[in-house]
Amino acid sequence: MSQPQVEHEDSFRDDDAVSDQGKKQKSRRPANTAFRQQRLKAWQPILTPKTVLPLFFAVGVIFAPIGGLLLYASAQVQQIQITYQDCTNSDANIGAPLYPSFAPVPTQHYSLSFKNQTPNAELPRWSRNETFTIFGGGAANYSNVTTPVCILQFYIPDEIGPPVFFYYQMTNFYQNHRRYVKSFDRDQLSGKFRTNDSIAGSDCDPLRVDPETNKTYYPCGLIANSLFNDTFSSPVKLNVAGDNANNETYLMSNRSIAWTSDRDIYGKTAYTPDQVMPPVNWRYRYPRYDNDQFPIPNLQEWEDFQVWMRTAGLPTFSKLAKRNDTAPMSVGRYEVRIDDFFPVTIYDGTKSILISTRTVMGGQNPFLGIAYVVVAGICVILGALFLTTHLIKPRKLGDHSYLTWSSDQPANAITTPRVGRRNGST
Repeated sequence: MSQPQVEHEDSFRDDDAVSDQGKKQKSRRPANTAFRQQRLKAWQPILTPKTVLPLFFAVGVIFAPIGGLLLYASAQVQQIQITYQDCTNSDANIGAPLYPSFAPVPTQHYSLSFKNQTPNAELPRWSRNETFTIFGGGAANYSNVTTPVCILQFYIPDEIGPPVFFYYQMTNFYQNHRRYVKSFDRDQLSGKFRTNDSIAGSDCDPLRVDPETNKTYYPCGLIANSLFNDTFSSPVKLNVAGDNANNETYLMSNRSIAWTSDRDIYGKTAYTPDQVMPPVNWRYRYPRYDNDQFPIPNLQEWEDFQVWMRTAGLPTFSKLAKRNDTAPMSVGRYEVRIDDFFPVTIYDGTKSILISTRTVMGGQNPFLGIAYVVVAGICVILGALFLTTHLIKPRKLGDHSYLTWSSDQPANAITTPRVGRRNGST
């Protein structure tokens, strides 16, 4: 029995089409281009022994000499490193003797990297002393601090530099801790006036406002509060022949030790001394701020502070403290005096001085060279292993026509059920 014919009214009428001819039809369909429709030509290599094996050997041949050159450049850096956190320890079995007596520095506390060998009689030695450091110019209400002093003597067997760099190195100090690394206020460092309310909402927590005076810390935050405050004298060459004074100071400066980009961050503050307080750990150096004895530090010119504020990514790091870019450091015995303020034993850390040079590849760091040599060795070993396997037990390659979904397949090819369904078969 036939179904009755039902007349349906078109939902799209001719008069509607005429009225909408002037309207631009919007579509979310991508443009009909090769890029948008993913029709770009592509080439994918087929990995065969003839292509893979030469690649392994080529990488090994290229990377090995590069790694060797990097290791050679790193070995050309001449430096001396002395760890001194135990120097001022009063325990005779650990620390140094009282000045003017000296004792050899334990071998595990120093490392030497020079072209010529240091004589046994000239190995590093140390002594300890105490002094009174006066902050505030010695006027009324000054700050008088008893300071332990470490005196290091070491021998330079080769003329080094210029330039010559003086670093302090720390271990087990995690400047990259999430709470520590963000604990500062950029606007305050740039010199802008920051009210207590604005500082209270910043990242300087927990060192934002002094609870006793309700004044803002300047500079606020954990990084500034933990500023490394050991001070180093310039190396003094001892027993200089033909010199009446018998000693000669190798002058080193703390200028140009910070990055230019870091110096641009800081500005002279808009605070007055009565509006801010020094950070908690600065109270020896700055018991307070005033216009005469303890003026607010100019962070724009204080490069030691700028170097410290650039946080390190690893717990062992070196930061530049001094440099000499003009004169070489001649052969001889030198002495460095260190005012030992910064505690490290409370967190099982160490601190060292590092006097070093540089090459075209930078300072002494063999890691990159070792990495290149290791990669080269792995590639050569894998290449030799795969080549041996290919020669002893080669594997027959399949027909390349099996690597496509094209319907033009060999007559003897076996069609999988998936392919059959795609072609409409059951």
